[in-house]
Amino acid sequence: MKSATTDNSGATSIQQATAYGILFSISFSHMLNDTIQSLIPSIYPILKNSFALNFAQIGLIQLTFQLTASILQPFVGAYTDKKPQPFSLAIGMCITLAGLIFVSFANSFHLILFSVAMIGAGSSVFHPESSKIAFLASGGKRGLAQSIFQVGGNTGTAVGPLLAALIIVRYGRSHAAYFAVLALLAIMILIHVGKWAKIRIGQIKMNTKNVANKNIHPTLSKKEVHTSVAILLVLIFSKYFYLSSISSYYTFYLIDKFHISIQHSQLFLFAFLLAAAVGTYLGGPLGDKYGRKYVIWFSILGVAPFTLLLPFVSLFWTAVLSVIIGLILSSAFPAILVYAQELMPGKIGMVSGLFFGFAFGMGGLGSALLGMLADATSIYFVYHVCAFLPLIGLITWMLPDLKKA
Repeated sequence: MKSATTDNSGATSIQQATAYGILFSISFSHMLNDTIQSLIPSIYPILKNSFALNFAQIGLIQLTFQLTASILQPFVGAYTDKKPQPFSLAIGMCITLAGLIFVSFANSFHLILFSVAMIGAGSSVFHPESSKIAFLASGGKRGLAQSIFQVGGNTGTAVGPLLAALIIVRYGRSHAAYFAVLALLAIMILIHVGKWAKIRIGQIKMNTKNVANKNIHPTLSKKEVHTSVAILLVLIFSKYFYLSSISSYYTFYLIDKFHISIQHSQLFLFAFLLAAAVGTYLGGPLGDKYGRKYVIWFSILGVAPFTLLLPFVSLFWTAVLSVIIGLILSSAFPAILVYAQELMPGKIGMVSGLFFGFAFGMGGLGSALLGMLADATSIYFVYHVCAFLPLIGLITWMLPDLKKA
């Protein structure tokens, strides 16, 4: 049964049961999308050897990839808030497919940059609208819905390096083209999701045409909302700068410090990313139950003791600590995103695009800066510096408690 309601964040919606079929479809598509995207960092050692690249050039590839995956997202989200485009998800995946084919056969550094830019642009189209569809399908369980959606992406990010180790590292970069099958499968699923979203958006328009959605949380001033958004973006900076040290340079760190093979290092990266996927799933439901502010606080600041220990331990304890770090730190993003959506309930697409885009952008900027730092000092020094980033989580106390607001 459906009825028009105004929820506690001020957004007008139609109350209906959680659409788990759509949530799992969009999560599975997110997994396929991010599996393809995670192939890019996974083949950096191959690219470094093939084109005689230094760490700064590796960082530039990651910067190009993540900036194109970030800059467009807030604009895409703002546009689709006004003019929903549910079939844009399939279009974005088509762009990703083209970039994947190009990166498989690129024969120069500049063509590699162009190829990863296409994959990043596909991501910019995919994420804002898909996050909004997760919101629409939540049935009020927003944290759970975002966790289901995002755990798909994290799972893909974890599986990508493993598949790269088994296929691309073993048989060559050209075999990345075989992953086009994943993109084609995602396109078919996203066309189905787009049909559902078109109907759902039409229902919302019919039931809310005379009710204005509020652009900010009803109990907070505009200044409080903007300050809170700024704090959340600082926390995103802390989280993704640290994560970029893992996603882009963890394999190099393990190879240089412990003298393990490329394939062996990919297994360690897989363990970290799989733990991150589990943490992502836990963050949303815990935020629904206990309050998102407390999940954010624990996730960012609580990981600090483990990041500070990481540079000083053996290979075994490096693996253990990296799993703990991935599990705790990754639980923050679903809570941060839903918290931000509740701050600005009338701008779900724009907020989703802003936070996904800023996260990717900070990851890319972090990779570039940390790559230059590694060239100037050492990969070990990078991990000593990054260990202090989670302490920025202390500013979480400045956020208002929306559960009590």
